[in-house]
Amino acid sequence: MSLFKARDWWSTTLGEKEEFDQGCLCVADVDNSGSGQDKIIVGSYMGCLRIFNPHPVKPGDGMQAEDLLLEVQLREPILQVEVGKFVSGTELLHLAVLHCRKLCVYAVSGTLGSVEHGNQYHIKLVYEHNLQRTACNMTYGPFGGVKGRDLICIQSMDGMLMLFEQESYAFGRFLPGFLLPGPLTYSSRTDSFITVSSSRQVESYKYQVLAFATDADERQETEQQKHSSGKRLVVDWVLNIGEQALDIRVVSFNQMVSSLFVLGERNFFCLKDNGQIRFMKKLDYSPSCFLPYCSVTEGTINTLIGNHNNMLLVYQDVTLKWATQLPHTPVAVKVCSLQDMKGLIVTLSDSGHLQCSYLGTDPSVFQAPKVESREINYEELDREMKELQKIIKEATKTQDILPKSEDDDLKVTAEVSFHLDAISQAIDSEVRAEVVPSVTVKITVQSRLAVQKPKLSVCVQPPLALTCDQFIFNDIGPAVSKTVVLSAFLKGNCPPAELEGNAIFSYNTPTDFNPKGVPRVAQCKFRLPLRLICFPAQPSKTANHKLTIDTNKPPVSLVSLFPDFSDQSDEDQVNSLGFQFLAGSRITLLASKTSQRYRIQSDQLEDIWLIGNELTLRLEEHFKKQNCKDFLCTFSGSIPLQEYFECIDHHFELRLNAEKFQELLSERAIQFRAIERRLLTRFKDKTPAPLQHLDTLLEGTYRQVIALADAAQENQANMFQAFIKLKSATHLVIMLISLWQKLSPDQVAILEATFLPLMQDTQELGWEETVDAAISYLLRTCLSKSSKEQALTLTSQLSMPKDTSRLKKHITLLCDRLAKGGRLCLNADTNTQQAIIMPGGCTTIPESNLEERTAVQDPTPIFTDHKHLTKQKSKPDLSQSVLDEEEKP
Repeated sequence: MSLFKARDWWSTTLGEKEEFDQGCLCVADVDNSGSGQDKIIVGSYMGCLRIFNPHPVKPGDGMQAEDLLLEVQLREPILQVEVGKFVSGTELLHLAVLHCRKLCVYAVSGTLGSVEHGNQYHIKLVYEHNLQRTACNMTYGPFGGVKGRDLICIQSMDGMLMLFEQESYAFGRFLPGFLLPGPLTYSSRTDSFITVSSSRQVESYKYQVLAFATDADERQETEQQKHSSGKRLVVDWVLNIGEQALDIRVVSFNQMVSSLFVLGERNFFCLKDNGQIRFMKKLDYSPSCFLPYCSVTEGTINTLIGNHNNMLLVYQDVTLKWATQLPHTPVAVKVCSLQDMKGLIVTLSDSGHLQCSYLGTDPSVFQAPKVESREINYEELDREMKELQKIIKEATKTQDILPKSEDDDLKVTAEVSFHLDAISQAIDSEVRAEVVPSVTVKITVQSRLAVQKPKLSVCVQPPLALTCDQFIFNDIGPAVSKTVVLSAFLKGNCPPAELEGNAIFSYNTPTDFNPKGVPRVAQCKFRLPLRLICFPAQPSKTANHKLTIDTNKPPVSLVSLFPDFSDQSDEDQVNSLGFQFLAGSRITLLASKTSQRYRIQSDQLEDIWLIGNELTLRLEEHFKKQNCKDFLCTFSGSIPLQEYFECIDHHFELRLNAEKFQELLSERAIQFRAIERRLLTRFKDKTPAPLQHLDTLLEGTYRQVIALADAAQENQANMFQAFIKLKSATHLVIMLISLWQKLSPDQVAILEATFLPLMQDTQELGWEETVDAAISYLLRTCLSKSSKEQALTLTSQLSMPKDTSRLKKHITLLCDRLAKGGRLCLNADTNTQQAIIMPGGCTTIPESNLEERTAVQDPTPIFTDHKHLTKQKSKPDLSQSVLDEEEKP
């Protein structure tokens, strides 16, 4: 079959994931160059218009940059492109582009280039028509026998023919008995429009009949229209072909004879002007497109037919003359002249493969070489394989482009001092305290190899700050260590959400292939002491928020757990401790003498997080030193969702205020600039004129702008603190859920990635919409009840919500699913199994929207607003009086 393949003269692929159809291809001298050379015009359903003028150096070359004359991205899908005399007053060719609701006519022109970049082409919109109905296809021609210009007829999806006399709309007529649109063409010899209706009939309508028929104001013909003075639209002739048509074309031999060609789904018809069949050909394949054109033999017509077998067949009347193989399935085919080569075949596939080819029988010059026949010596091959493997192994060890560094090549260690600095190193702290403590952090870099461009970056989470966070070194030689000392302190006037810090060391390691070095990064984490942000205080008997953590081991003395916060001689601190934040509330920690419980209480919910996290970490470290491997912390109380929702609402309210301030500032700034312009006009005027209190208005507007800017700045500071408090409350909720459901570290990591996706909160991308999208994804995947929920799609754009009701319902629903057996996992297979084995009780998420589901359906009050308030009795031991009361039946 290589003898009959289409010879590739020039080809290219258009765009990515674009779609094309039979109306998207056109060939003509659209720029009116007068050289007789055609240009290839292609439009896509993605709205991209391209014009090509191929100039391959040799046949088979791909597209060069200069082959693309013009590429324009239009706003709407392109249904069809045609070239004709569409502008009045000139016979130059113009480009007509049909969109769904618009018809645009462009003038394509080129400018001669004066430098090596070549000519420049551009299009100019001459006129456009906004369509009242959705368009399907169009045809053009000298309707009514006009000379020197072309008119356009557009067929709508509901069966209306809309005729345009170039820049003006002429009239519109509905086709009788219309159901679905079909292909449309115009015959200039008979001045008729020919189409194929949904009744599988070829119908012809005279232009004069369309022009004098009743105006198409309504689709349904009323009784008044039947008896009106206008004529009814009558078909000229009808031919039943018994199948749906793919395309219809008119070819003229001369001014006296023309033929109408119809490509059906299984047959190919040639009709006379009066609708009689001249001949037909039954096809044994599924056609995709066709193009009839005049043959060199007088009285015959050649037809190119493409099919879905990637074949292009050439017929002379009904006789098959040639068959050639294409690399794609064509949906449009044209014949053009390029570079003085006449008869080039242009084909376009639905995926955008554009090819110019010719028919020929160029033989293949490739010949397979003869294979030398010899016996195979397997022992020799084994020895050769072992030698090659040895060479490859040695080469990978010594000459790797990106060598694998060992663990001890470069180490970064951070050492945090256990004691606070004797002299505080805090700088510009906003904390309202007499002394803001600081702690020394020593970071050491030990390198076994020579490194280039070393740089050390140390970061902590605000409102914590460092005295210095960037260190740049000279090149470090092998077996050299570098040490830096810095201090950390609390800068903002609120407790931090995290005490962890990170030291990142970036450097380059030179190799044989890259002397400049391969970039690498080493890092280490460190944890700042709790004494940095709080100091010991007297325990408080009352608090608004109380949480109880259960353990499976006997209670540990708080003096041994928190030696840096307790006095060894004070026996009251064995079971109760007080912590006072530098910029926050007081937290009380209680340990029961008889039970295995610890209670944390405070007036602010978010302040409980740091003490609770420190308690669990120190308990784990305490029992780890005793070689106790089965220590476990649990939480059996209610998750404080209502208090958590109050933090969310407060943060969201500040975001709304920020938007309002931004809008008001924009309005006042516009007003301020307008007043300035008027004042400048008055001052520049040669004739003095009264200011009419414009100066007073300018001063008042200036004061408003300053006041709004100050209010916006204050709101921004409050929003920063609210976001830190929200992060602390979120950490607390995640910790309580993990203790409550005994989640694994991987599941806790999923929760943290879901609830804490942002390190910094902005107006463009806020915490609420980001967390809502993440929780919605979990509810539709691993926590879904059925496969129907998994099929729901999520929105691809995140925008600031109107309120937080949807987010709060999703959080409640997440806790509900976890309480009823759901497990967090990001594996798709596990998600499917989880949806199958998940226990009952979780109703299906409505397909319309998740928030339509009620928050909690279980009558058991698991997530209600419980603050663990207990009636306290007057007893000498504070911790025992509070904790033992819960142990009573």
